[in-house]
Amino acid sequence: MKVILRDDVEKLGTAGNIVNVADGYARNFLFPRNLAVPATKGNVRSIDEIKKQKQFRENKKKKEAQRQKDRLEKLSLTAEVQTGEEDKVFGSVTAANIASLLEKQGFEIDRRKINLEEPLKALGVYTIEIKLAPDVVAGVKLWVVKKEEQIES
Repeated sequence: MKVILRDDVEKLGTAGNIVNVADGYARNFLFPRNLAVPATKGNVRSIDEIKKQKQFRENKKKKEAQRQKDRLEKLSLTAEVQTGEEDKVFGSVTAANIASLLEKQGFEIDRRKINLEEPLKALGVYTIEIKLAPDVVAGVKLWVVKKEEQIES
């Protein structure tokens, strides 16, 4: 069955493409989720409108990501870690830790969007890249500092 994709579908195509799929896949997955429409003569003529709608949504997402990038780059996060002798860090600071620090600041960012080559295992200042959109990357300053010992009296 030939269908016109209304939205990007992974491993199938992008919005506006005409693709050939199994009847059951179209009826049971694509149509109910409003991801595609049948490739009738009338719908084929409306491909341009589908592409315009997709472009509009992408522009809107990009503008929102750009606003969020501007707010994130003004932010400075502090991760307190326990240290041993000679300031050796116990454990590490991971993307999940950074995501929870961002959440405390009011930003809902998925940990998979945080670009860490490997967990941070040393004290210091780092610039963490966060991928907000395909071409929008924010740099957030992260301070990894020693946790102050509380003196019991």
